[in-house]
Amino acid sequence: MKTALVTGGAQGIGHGIVSRLRNDGWRVAIFDLDREALDEMQAGDVDLLCHAVDVGDEGQVVEAARAVADWIGPQGLDLLVSNAGISDPVSGPLEDLSLADWRRWQDSHVTGAFLTIRALLPLLRQARGSIVTMASTRALQSEPDCEAYAAAKGALVAMTHALAVSLGPEVRANCILPGWIETGPWQKSANRSAPAHSDRDRDQHPVGRVGRVEDIAGLVVWLASDEAGFITGQRFVVDGGMSVRMIYAD
Repeated sequence: MKTALVTGGAQGIGHGIVSRLRNDGWRVAIFDLDREALDEMQAGDVDLLCHAVDVGDEGQVVEAARAVADWIGPQGLDLLVSNAGISDPVSGPLEDLSLADWRRWQDSHVTGAFLTIRALLPLLRQARGSIVTMASTRALQSEPDCEAYAAAKGALVAMTHALAVSLGPEVRANCILPGWIETGPWQKSANRSAPAHSDRDRDQHPVGRVGRVEDIAGLVVWLASDEAGFITGQRFVVDGGMSVRMIYAD
């Protein structure tokens, strides 16, 4: 049975990735800050290991990584999905952005990825596993007042190709850049919502719809498979073509 760790795996895109992996027969560990969401995910699933972890905290990551190693055993870790991070892209006007808040965005995304990958690297090497980092199309294009988020996601793109060079051939590393992905159905029960998209929402996408969490989960599974064994250091934009569409002001 293959093994995976998904950070930020209790809600949103991470939840969908965990669900797909479990449906495909993987044993999965989750690091997430939300204990309520973790408890809902666990629900008696013996092949799911849930830990409440702030991935930006070195001590918490090291302790949780030890628990994952004990749980997995000698086979190693086949896949690490670094998905945790503050989901709100808006940090506000730059002149009002405090250094503490700037660091909070960087720690949740970039430092968290670094600490988690570093802690689990022996297990990844043991299994000749794969890393998938979760960036965003906001690493390539922006709306106003999103400097902290855009910087963090851009750093993940750059870190991923560095990882691919440093860790190959034992470990592959690739990066996914989601666009507009509807995560409402994948939140914990208290926050869950049904999608409600207008024709205008759908028409912004050349494929004619807003993205689904399943679109990202499917790519994660493929990148971890032997079919993608010749692919490393790459970035994959998954946005329904939205970022390549020319838009002129009326």
